[in-house]
Amino acid sequence: MSKQRLVVVGNGMAGARTVEEILRRGGAELFDITMFGAEPYGNYNRILLSNVLSGAEDEAGIFLNDLEWYREHGIELRTGVRVTRIDRFARVVLAEDGTERAYDKLVIATGSSAHVPAIPGIRHPSRGYHQGVFAFRTLDDTRGMIRYARQHERAVVIGGGLLGLEAARGLQAHLPHVTLVHSGGHLMHAQLDAQGGAILRRSVEALGIEVVTGARTTEILGRDAVTGVRLGDGRDIPCDVVVVAAGIRPNADLAAASGLVVERGIVVDDRMRALDEPDIYAVGECVQHRGETYGLVAPLWEQARVLADQITGADPAAEYHGTRTATRLKVAGVDVASMGLREGERDDDETVVFAEPRRGVYRSVVIRDGRLVGATLVGDVRKAASLTQAYHEGLPLPPERAELLFDLGSAPDDVAGLPDDLQVCNCNGVTKRALGDAVSSGARSVGAAMEATRAGKGCGSCKTRVAQIVEWAAGGAADEDPSASWYVPGVPMDKASLMAAIRAQGLRSVSAVFAALAPGGAEDAKSKMGLASLLRMMWGADYVDERDARFINDRVHANIQRDGTFSVVPQLKGGVTTPAQLRRIAEVAEKYEVPMVKLTGGQRIDLLGVRKEDLPAMWEDLGMPSGWAYGKSFRTVKTCVGAEFCRFGLGDSTALGIAIEERYQGIEGPGKLKLAVTGCPRNCAEAYVKDLGVVAIEGGRWEIYVGGAAGAHVRKGDLLATVSTPAEVLTLTGRFIQYYRESANWLERTYAWVPRLGIDHLRLAIVDDAFGWAERLDAAIADSVAAYRDPWLERHATATPGQFESVRRP
Repeated sequence: MSKQRLVVVGNGMAGARTVEEILRRGGAELFDITMFGAEPYGNYNRILLSNVLSGAEDEAGIFLNDLEWYREHGIELRTGVRVTRIDRFARVVLAEDGTERAYDKLVIATGSSAHVPAIPGIRHPSRGYHQGVFAFRTLDDTRGMIRYARQHERAVVIGGGLLGLEAARGLQAHLPHVTLVHSGGHLMHAQLDAQGGAILRRSVEALGIEVVTGARTTEILGRDAVTGVRLGDGRDIPCDVVVVAAGIRPNADLAAASGLVVERGIVVDDRMRALDEPDIYAVGECVQHRGETYGLVAPLWEQARVLADQITGADPAAEYHGTRTATRLKVAGVDVASMGLREGERDDDETVVFAEPRRGVYRSVVIRDGRLVGATLVGDVRKAASLTQAYHEGLPLPPERAELLFDLGSAPDDVAGLPDDLQVCNCNGVTKRALGDAVSSGARSVGAAMEATRAGKGCGSCKTRVAQIVEWAAGGAADEDPSASWYVPGVPMDKASLMAAIRAQGLRSVSAVFAALAPGGAEDAKSKMGLASLLRMMWGADYVDERDARFINDRVHANIQRDGTFSVVPQLKGGVTTPAQLRRIAEVAEKYEVPMVKLTGGQRIDLLGVRKEDLPAMWEDLGMPSGWAYGKSFRTVKTCVGAEFCRFGLGDSTALGIAIEERYQGIEGPGKLKLAVTGCPRNCAEAYVKDLGVVAIEGGRWEIYVGGAAGAHVRKGDLLATVSTPAEVLTLTGRFIQYYRESANWLERTYAWVPRLGIDHLRLAIVDDAFGWAERLDAAIADSVAAYRDPWLERHATATPGQFESVRRP
């Protein structure tokens, strides 16, 4: 039997999930599949874009299906290609690049787009959005925000729903002032009542986000770039970045232009077919079903299953009857769960409310005719599972209604008692039964069950419940995740065992490690950079450098930008420079037509937009060493002017900072290292929130703090030691860096490593030498210091042919 031609318009979460469901039902034997995606990528999880914005997640971590997945399943994927018309009579789709594909069956999964109100000044007549204005919907939107926000100071986010709150929280990682403007009377008004919204607001404001509610934005200010927003009451809020997060709208224009029935979305029946079109289906946020459109993923997954059952014939009786939505989310770091009604609507509706504003906790339930018809939880969502079960199943409720909100002497939520069809992971539509089946099929660890079902791969708020169910399904004997302790994913060994094996076998290259220690000798691209860093630390000059084990930044010693150009940051030790250096930098910037010269937060000068082929000549003209602004390494030491000039200074912070940087410059590690030395506890150099910070105090002494952070994660460092001399600072700094290099996991920053080991342990190991390691640590870091070579010296002799050939986009 010849295969039918299946064309899917849309490669987002709904479209790709539908194809996955079709393949699970034997669709590869039934169809030749072509997919069109308007974005130039595989399928990624939009829910995690806020994590990418905040820096909590790398871009690579949000992709659900990479391009190789499509090739493996024989799917023709047309990325970056927008379909412009569907000829229903010729049964052909036509794309903007001239591509035509005939179909026997067609699935429309065009999703939704950001709703951008027609605010005066929001668009520029010739270039689209006004400079500094962004929507928040796609990966490219997120990249653009990050790039622009880093160069500016104040942001206004328009919209106080889930997306607006996540955007505001994420932007805090890149600029110091964020204001959230919401036209509604309280935050998340679609999910929360006024009291719950007020408590959420307190928690959001405690994060440092300014919140303005009941405020309609009437104008975007600024001629050439954004300078502020104007509100309906006449107030102006100054800003240089505006993010519009005012909701979404179904992308139904293609369907409407092609003659399909469209109201708010593409109208479909219970079989997910477009009206009067037996061979055209639609799924996801572009769909209107029984008058409803959905912006949550759980309904999308239900629709995908029904569509797959219908189109493959696996279950011709399958129908979609709508979804009673229940959401459980972490919004700007605050746990929120909601379902059904926000508040009572009838005189005889029962409402039970508990509020503890000081702790940011709010709980309410709405009961009608003895059944739960609504619930809202903010700050404490431990009862969410049992409430969701009662809401979906219509279960009888306890006579003591307070038991719905509190464990009044009763047992906590019982996993065994949860119904099999309870949806545990709303993001990916995973039920308790699906997790149990995965465990029965051999996925007996939490990680394996998550990989098999994708539970916990969305917002992550369900991970605790997933772990409980896996443990229950495994009879209380779930396997430990072996990969959780692996240093890199491609070699099944923890760091200590890996280092021991490398030493024992004398493995001095990444390829040698894979050949000797990886299952089947298979190489793993995600593991290469971590192994290369580890081997350089272990072997120093004896390490065999294979350039394909480096990412592009490390191959050319500069930070690649979105357009294929690079960022060049020369070293300015301790942030100190001279007129001659500044003059030289200015001349180089003019000579190479550098588009932007930027002062960084680390007290250095960043030359942005440099062509790859110009890098060696620019380094030569600068005559300065690399500032290592691109590597997983020692980056810089930020200093204040200290005792030499400041009337408050208690120590020469500048001299000590320069001494530290001169000694440990460029030393590689599992993650980047940012340091600071400040001349008094006023902390002008922000030493308390660095990987290692040094603070001068009375009596000529110095305090050393470790494990601080001030990016997407904010943490004050722990006091490691108080010492009397700069020499002791240098020694303990080197010892700390070396111990971190030897024991931290790959990409584990010190703000996670320090609390994991504990500051007491670190004091014993580094300061007190209780384990007898000090001499070895001192010797190891001294060897690395002696082996240091400025990477920009490769301008004299390139390491590989084509190392500095252009990678610019045409």
